[in-house]
Amino acid sequence: MFQIGGLIVFCGLLAQTTALLNAQPLPLDQTLLLEGTPSVTTSFRSLSLSLSLSNGLLSEGLLGILENLPLLNILKTGGGTSAGLLGGLLGKVTSVVPLLNNIIDVKITNPQLLELGLVQSPDGHRLYATIPLGITLNVNTPLAGHLLKLAVKLNITAEILAVKNEQGKIHLVLGDCTHSPGRLQISLLNGLAPLPVQSLVNSLSSVLNDVLPELVQAEVCPLVNEVLSQLDVTLVHSIADLLIHGLEFVIEV
Repeated sequence: MFQIGGLIVFCGLLAQTTALLNAQPLPLDQTLLLEGTPSVTTSFRSLSLSLSLSNGLLSEGLLGILENLPLLNILKTGGGTSAGLLGGLLGKVTSVVPLLNNIIDVKITNPQLLELGLVQSPDGHRLYATIPLGITLNVNTPLAGHLLKLAVKLNITAEILAVKNEQGKIHLVLGDCTHSPGRLQISLLNGLAPLPVQSLVNSLSSVLNDVLPELVQAEVCPLVNEVLSQLDVTLVHSIADLLIHGLEFVIEV
């Protein structure tokens, strides 16, 4: 009998304690988390935008575009006449690097879109998306006796702005879209090379620094603009509202 009574008393105390705990106000940070703090909300939005941009670029065929860049046409001095961007780049290459005559073929493999980064401008009215790209160049030349493999990395930086059209609808649009001058990274994956081959690698690297970022930029920037036009409307409105009012946009890169 005593055991049953003791159990009843214990259960009553437990119920009273639980009720008191439930009535206690939550600590400040937990309360804010439940309500949705600005830092949590904006971090979620920035992550959503990063993922949406990355997925959109991949869906639009970014990797295939990188893999099919016409590098050989640019690097071969006997590539014939070309118009527009390709023609200008070809003239720049053929006048500077005669060693590139020794290149038989160039294939691009392993195109990659690395982790995209976002930062907000100091005035809070624009975002900058850093789009890091990577490719492997497989260069066939008799000077080496085997394929030269070069790892190439470069960044494209896209400015993202929020605008209202005449109907009052908010959009995210592409502002400036550029590459970072002097930021092209090229490394030989085959290890150390003999002097003639190293001379070719140095010449090739010099040309790639001149022409590859501009070539990639011309292909990637229109894709970014297309992806921005296809983003989820709710995401666009939430981010654009922050940008238009210059509110703090917490970004985790």
